[in-house]
Parts: sequence; structure tokens; C-alpha cells
Amino acid sequence: MPKLSKPKKKRTKKTGSKSKVLQNILGLAFVALGILFLYKLPVPAQKTSQNKEPIIADQAFKKGKQESDIKRIVAPTLSIDLAVTSSKIVAGYWETSETTASHGEGSANPGERGNVVIFAHARQGLFLNLKDLKKNDSIYVLTSNKWFKYKVVNITAVYPNEINTVAPTPYEVLTLFTCSGFLDEKRLIVKAYPIRS
Repeated sequence: MPKLSKPKKKRTKKTGSKSKVLQNILGLAFVALGILFLYKLPVPAQKTSQNKEPIIADQAFKKGKQESDIKRIVAPTLSIDLAVTSSKIVAGYWETSETTASHGEGSANPGERGNVVIFAHARQGLFLNLKDLKKNDSIYVLTSNKWFKYKVVNITAVYPNEINTVAPTPYEVLTLFTCSGFLDEKRLIVKAYPIRS
């Protein structure tokens, strides 16, 4: 007697098409996520300090209009050796040079009491390697007639509106900063104290 097999259930077109649609949606979602991770999508314009220059220039700096005397900055452990140009305050922010480090207008010069503020973009050939500085590393700053040596004492990351990191000080301190974090949302701050020989 021949075996009877159960009749095969026919797959309905409705079930098959739902499965295909779901696969297509998932595939598109993975492609979109891949693009997000590979490329930085443009961030919509917002009225926040992240879209402006690297960090807000404190109002107190507008009072001190002495000319910058800084010519060069060197961090030997990182092979950073950059010319430094003066950076003006425009609409509450220091301008940032595309090709050199910048000395914030109104901040102190080396050898003076106050906060010596130098910054640059986090790009190759500028301050990209700043994140690799270590506590006790040496930094050298050249003025028109003398080299000044500083020792790194603190490295931290802050949001751009945390202006206390670059505010004027009653003592000499060198403050270096550059962009940091996801989509450059933070600022890497390096503090260094002068070493007198």
C-alpha cells in the first residue's frame, strides 16, 4: 500500500511579501547606520559654542589688550613645533588660524603673571597629538627674545562654555587647548607651570 504524504501547505503570497519588505527595511537601516559611522554627517546649525571657535574668550580678556610676543611653541615628546600667531576676539570668540597655533588676544605673554592661552585645531601638523601629552612633559614657548620652559601639571576635557579653564589668573600658567571628543564636542585642556632655571 503506497504511503500517503501530507499535502504541502502552499505559502501564500501575502506572507512571502511581508518577509521581503521586512528584509528590505532592515537592509536599508543597516546601510544607513554604516554611513553614519563612516562619515560625520553635517550637524544642523545651532546657537551653541560648539559651532563657533574652539572656546569662548572670557570678557576679562577684552580688557588686557597687550600685544602677543609669542613666536613659537615646541612640545618635544610629541614632535610639535609650530609658529604662533596672535588671535583676535571676534563676537566673543578667539579666531583660530588654519595653519599655525594661536595666542589668544588679551591673555598673558610668557614671563608675565596671568594665563598664557595657546590653541590650535586638532589636525595633523597642528595640535592633533596634544592628547598624547603626559603629566611632567616639557613645553617650550619662544618669544621675540627668550625661550620659556613649562611643565605639564594637568590634562582634562571640558565643554566649550567652561570658560574658567582659560580665564585670567593671578599667577603665570600656560593653557593649551584643542578640540576633542565625538564630533569635537569637547575641548582638551593642558595646563603647565613655568620652570625657572
